[in-house]
Amino acid sequence: MSSNIYNEILTEHNIRPEFKYDMEDADIVLEGVNPSCGDNIWLKLKLDGDVIADGSFIGTGCAISQASADIMLGMIIGKKKDEALQMAELFMKMIKGEATDEEIDSLEEASALKDIAHMPARVKCAVLGWRTLKEAIDNSL
Repeated sequence: MSSNIYNEILTEHNIRPEFKYDMEDADIVLEGVNPSCGDNIWLKLKLDGDVIADGSFIGTGCAISQASADIMLGMIIGKKKDEALQMAELFMKMIKGEATDEEIDSLEEASALKDIAHMPARVKCAVLGWRTLKEAIDNSL
């Protein structure tokens, strides 16, 4: 993916996030914080049995943390909790530089963040939403 497309995807999700709003009736609510730079999100998930029926986030932070959380929610809504956890594990694998090209392609728009692995100071920004998702689902099991 070219750096222009990477920038376009992150810019679009940062300026016009689809899932950045306060969901009042969430079943799972968890705060995720990146103490090294001050990024924080409140992840809110609505469940229908084992399926993530809806989700949103609120918070503040850099473009990478906010865009990554928005992209993540677009990918996990409608998925079972275990599928969302698998996506989170694959995202972390990509960020560590350990994912195959096929695995990276399966992450769709989230694959725009694959080069973050080469920017260690930004890794925690990119994984904030995903780490919070994993913790939220683990806590709900």
